Amino acid sequence: MPRPLVATIDIAALRHNLGVAKRCAPNSKVLAVVKANAYGHGLERSMRGFADADGLGLIEVDNAARLRQLGWQKRIVLLEGFFDASDLQAIVEHQIETVVHCMEQLEMLENAQLNGRINVHLKINSGMNRLGFLPSVCKAIYQRLRAIPAVRDISFITHFANAEDANNARVSLAQQVQRFNAAIEGLPGDRCLSNSAADLMHPECAADWVRPGVMLYGGTPADTTAEKFGLRPAMTLRSEIIGIQHIVVGDAVGYGSSFVADKAMTIGIVACGYADGYPRHAPSGTPIVVDGIKTRIVGRVSMDMITVDLTSIASARVGSKVVLWGQDLPIDEVANAAGTVGYELMCAIAPRVQIAERDDLEQTNHSI
Repeated sequence: MPRPLVATIDIAALRHNLGVAKRCAPNSKVLAVVKANAYGHGLERSMRGFADADGLGLIEVDNAARLRQLGWQKRIVLLEGFFDASDLQAIVEHQIETVVHCMEQLEMLENAQLNGRINVHLKINSGMNRLGFLPSVCKAIYQRLRAIPAVRDISFITHFANAEDANNARVSLAQQVQRFNAAIEGLPGDRCLSNSAADLMHPECAADWVRPGVMLYGGTPADTTAEKFGLRPAMTLRSEIIGIQHIVVGDAVGYGSSFVADKAMTIGIVACGYADGYPRHAPSGTPIVVDGIKTRIVGRVSMDMITVDLTSIASARVGSKVVLWGQDLPIDEVANAAGTVGYELMCAIAPRVQIAERDDLEQTNHSI
């Protein structure tokens, strides 16, 4: 028998969450973000779940080419652009679109001898200060792009720093929108501003395209729960109790003996650890569900095991079902307790974890 740790990917939930993104921006096209192996959900699975999206966005050139090989025929956008001039031929060959965010990329395009034309998304740094051209130079950059024979259409893109905190004192949503609009004033081309938080919370920012990411997988960057936004968990990580210990006052649990019992307790051992992608830094008190009842982890997370409090769960036994996150336990609740974000948990699932696919009533199992 395989180890009883399985991540179930719900294709129907992916479809549902895409529908939420569309309803939030009914007049916009949707570029579904599938970077980092679709946030750990798998490129092929996400492609099926997002079949109704208008395009897919990611950062890896090889995975963009793989999407074409898998049969995706609509738009594919490289959200960080290309990393070397040698990438450009693959971009042309597979009809991939690319962000251009720096002078080095612009110069590579100007010097390239390409046997086809590509669509370019001019990235504007509106206040995030990661990638993109400053608004003051965007019109000059646009003119240089327009002069390149291999460039077909030019669109405009930016990224919000604080869409979940629109009135942030350092960089507000309104400031970024104003800077973006000033940068492209008078220039033709589609616009794309909204990430998940903006799509969910700021419909006024929806432009020609929206660019949802984590919301498609059932997580949220906001304080409001995913459930309240109408989102469904697309990944549920399940395991089982594989051992039970009965301890008394003063007994310690796990490495470092960091958790010490203040009463008689029943401790369950779950087949999952940081080598599977569960956060090692998750503290005692992080929620977990056993036999449908919410309880807590106690002690340090080990490489292959987690210890949990079963004291109040009379039904608990070896073989009891455990939900680490997903259905019945929002991933953001676990992430918040561990001092991280749901994105990290999704992306951290290790190759040794079994994957199951669920699509409505159908369920199949296979390895990553």
